[in-house]
Amino acid sequence: MKILANDGISQSGIDALEKGGFEVITTKVAQNQLENYINENNLDVILVKDTTQIRQELIDACPSIKLIGIGGIGMDNVDIEYAQDQGLHVINTPAASSNSVAELVYAHLFGMARFLHSSNREMPLEGDSRFKELRKAYSQGVELRGKTIGILGFGKVGQEVAKIGLGLGMNVIATDKIITSAPISVDFFNGQKITINIDTISKDELLKKSDFISLHVSEQEDYIISKAEFAKMKDGVGIVNTSRGGILHEVDLVTAIETGKVQFAGLDVFETEPKPAVQLLMNPEMSLTPHIGGATKETQERIGIELANQIIALLS
Repeated sequence: MKILANDGISQSGIDALEKGGFEVITTKVAQNQLENYINENNLDVILVKDTTQIRQELIDACPSIKLIGIGGIGMDNVDIEYAQDQGLHVINTPAASSNSVAELVYAHLFGMARFLHSSNREMPLEGDSRFKELRKAYSQGVELRGKTIGILGFGKVGQEVAKIGLGLGMNVIATDKIITSAPISVDFFNGQKITINIDTISKDELLKKSDFISLHVSEQEDYIISKAEFAKMKDGVGIVNTSRGGILHEVDLVTAIETGKVQFAGLDVFETEPKPAVQLLMNPEMSLTPHIGGATKETQERIGIELANQIIALLS
């Protein structure tokens, strides 16, 4: 069987698939050429990440496809229900990127709490001429230990965020539409671990109590954080979105920063990707990354192996 890994796959994934008797093609095929390439090569499997679109029209036009694999959590770029209705297997790797996304949340939080997002811009420009002024400006940072982090969405990624927060000595609270309670196991390097059960609370209660808020929900029909939600938050709250663009009202966020309701925001995803709004890019109170939450070497290794194991189990 032939597999097209159109958005790439780790070498460990390729090795496992080839050992299982599959031929793996890693050619990057443009979206508008994908239909012809699949049919000309009689491909059985297509693997994508978040760039290649697999829509109903492509599924209908490519009858040889038996399985669609998505590397990571997000599956918004695939018409999943339609594919399954046509008898196709649709798989993903929801756990593979959880740790890398959670670590990025804290990269933003640590950086913003100590003004690294700003000082890293200013020091190269004026560190030699305004050192004392910059030192004074950036000496009002805060520690994360003892603060309350509110996790909005308590699935796999949200629970990884909780683990790190507990390890830092933070008060961890969470809200979720489905999950009412989750045991959070914090594992240490020497094999020891502790497990703390976290019961979820209402969204309103979380907004009122949190010093920092991290968003971890699937694609929504409407914003989950906008003007009304900002009004319920503490003054000077920090907010991080590594989840989805379009769940956080970006104009309302800028307004909340300007009024002091929000002290800073860390954004890895944007409503108008791949062209984020200029008012976000230029805002000095924002820590910004270009949608790299699940983009670590370790994540790519896990994704490749998990996809390979599922494909071999389903199609061998």
